[in-house]
Amino acid sequence: MEYGLSDILQLIGALGLFLFGMKVMSEALTDLAGNRMRAILQTMTSNRFMGIFTGFLITSVIQSSSATTLMVVSFSNASLLTLTEALGVIMGANIGTTITAWLITLLGFKVSMSALALPLVGFGFLFTFSKKKQWQYWGGFIIGFGLLFVGLQFLKDAMPDIHQNPEILAFLQRYTDLGFGSVLLFLLIGTLLTVIIQSSSATMALTLVMTAEGWIPFELAAAMVLGENIGTTITANIAAFVGNFKARQTAFAHFIFNVLGVIWMLLLFYPFLNGISWLSQKMGSASPYLTAAAIPVAISLFHTSFNICNSLLLVWLINPIARLVSRVIREKEAPEKAIEEPKFLNEKVLLFPQTAIASLEQESRYLYEHAVFEIVAHALNLHRTDILSDLKAKHVIRMSKENLQTDVRALYLLKVKRIYSQIIAYAIHAQSDLDLTEKQHRRIMQIKFANRKMVEIIRDVSELNRNISLYKEEGHPVMKAEYDKFRKKMIKVLRAIQVYRAGTNKEAAYEVLQRLSEEAEANIHLGNLHIDRLIRNNKVSPEMASSLLNDHDHLNEMIQNLIIVAELLYGEKDVMESITPSSSNFQTSVFEEG
Repeated sequence: MEYGLSDILQLIGALGLFLFGMKVMSEALTDLAGNRMRAILQTMTSNRFMGIFTGFLITSVIQSSSATTLMVVSFSNASLLTLTEALGVIMGANIGTTITAWLITLLGFKVSMSALALPLVGFGFLFTFSKKKQWQYWGGFIIGFGLLFVGLQFLKDAMPDIHQNPEILAFLQRYTDLGFGSVLLFLLIGTLLTVIIQSSSATMALTLVMTAEGWIPFELAAAMVLGENIGTTITANIAAFVGNFKARQTAFAHFIFNVLGVIWMLLLFYPFLNGISWLSQKMGSASPYLTAAAIPVAISLFHTSFNICNSLLLVWLINPIARLVSRVIREKEAPEKAIEEPKFLNEKVLLFPQTAIASLEQESRYLYEHAVFEIVAHALNLHRTDILSDLKAKHVIRMSKENLQTDVRALYLLKVKRIYSQIIAYAIHAQSDLDLTEKQHRRIMQIKFANRKMVEIIRDVSELNRNISLYKEEGHPVMKAEYDKFRKKMIKVLRAIQVYRAGTNKEAAYEVLQRLSEEAEANIHLGNLHIDRLIRNNKVSPEMASSLLNDHDHLNEMIQNLIIVAELLYGEKDVMESITPSSSNFQTSVFEEG
C-alpha cells in the first residue's frame, strides 16, 4: 500500500483542524477568564513558589503555555514583572501545559471522544446565538473542545499503518536503531516540529499518535517531548523580539531554563524512563516498552514528571539564572531621540489592560519629569538643580538673577504636544478596544485627566513667564518682589512634589501637598486684597495691578493642577472623588479628545 500526496495532505489537514480547535478553545477560555488571570499574574508573583503556582494556574485554565508566556513577556516589557518573578511563572506554565497532554491521552486514546465530538460542536454553536458575551465564550470553548477531538481522530486516521507500509518501517528503522544518537535525533525533530507548527500541544498530539500507531518506541517519544520543551521557547523569543531588553531577558531566561532541564534529563534519561515505566505499571497500565497502546499514558506521565522535577530542581537557581541572563542581555543605552517620541508606548502594550495602563502611567510620568517640570522651572527663570537642592527657597530666588529667555510655546511644541497626543490616543484605544473593568477604565480616565492638567499648567506658566521676564528687565522693585514671591511659592510646591514622588515619606508629603492646595485656593481671595492695597498706596499702576491679578490666578491654578497631577500619577489614593465635584470641566477634560 502506497502512502501518496493526498494522504500527506489529509494528515496536514487533520493537524490544521486540531490546531484550529486548540486555538478556538484557548481563545474562548482566555475571553472567559483572561482578565481574572491577568489580575492574578499581576498580584500573585510575590515569591518564586507563588510565581510557579500562578503560571500553573493560568496555563491550566486557558490551556495555552504560549498565551501565558506571551502574557509574561508583555508584563515584563511594561515592568509589571521582574525577571525572577517572570521565571517563576514560566516554570509553572511548563507544568500547566502538561494538562493538555493528559486531556488528549485520556479522552483521545483511553476513551473515544470521536462519537461525541461533532455533537459537541453543534451544541456549542447554539451558544453563539446568545446576546450575552459569557454564553458566546462558553459556546466557543465547547466548539473548540469538540474540534480538538475531531482533528485528533482525523489525525489518527490519516497516520499510515506501518504494518501495511513496510517501506515506512524500513525508513524509520534506519533512524531508530542508532542508540543514544536516535534520542538526540528525535529531540531535534521534536524541536523543529514545534518551531514550525508553533504549538507544543500539536507536536505532543503528533507524538502520541505516532506512538499509538507503533511508529516510534517509548524512549524516542520521550526524546521528542524534550525537544518540544525547547521548541516552545521560540514563541516567547519571537514575541520579545520587538520588546525592550526586559522582555528579551524574560524570553531568553525561558530558553535557558528549558535547555538546562533537557541537559540534566539526558544525563539521567534511561534511569528516569525506567522509573516512569515502573510508575505507569503501578497505575494499572502495561509497560510502555512492551505495549504501544501503553505509551501515550507513559509519555503524559513523563511530560508531567519531568516538568515538575525540573521546576523543583531549578527553582533554587532562579537568581543565578537571572544574573546570567542579565549579563548576556544587557540594558543598552537608548539612542538619543526627540522627547516627543513615545518611550513606553507601542502596539504591543495594547494587548492587555494591565500593560496598557502601566505604559500610559510610565509615559505620563516621564512627560512630567522630563518636560513639564523643565518648562515650569525655566519659565520662572529657575534651574531644576537649584529647585531640588537643599538651599532655602529665598536663597534660590536671590541667586536666580539670569533671564533664561524661555520660549514656552516652542518647548511645548517640541517636547509636549506630540507625546501628549499619543498618550490620549493610546488611552482612547485602550478604552475602546480592551475589555476593561470599571477600576481600569477609571484609572485610564485619571491618566487622561492628569495629562490635560499638565497642558493647562504649561498654558498658565506661559502667561507668568512673559511678565516675570518683563519686570525683571524693567527693574521695578515692587513688581519684581511680587513675582519673586510667586516663584518662591512654586519652589515649595515643586519640592513637595519631588518628596511625594520619591515616596520616602509619602503620607507626610501628601499632607504638605494638601495644605499647599488649600492655601492656593484661599490665596485667590487674599491675594486680591493685597493687590488692592498696592494700588491704593500707589505702589503699582493699574496696568501692573491687572497683570498681578491675572498672574496671581494663574499661579494658584498652576499650584492646584500640579498637586492634582502629582496625586494622580504618583499617589496611591483615589483622588478623583475629591476632584470631580469641584471641577466642572472634568467630564469635558477627560472625554473631549474621544
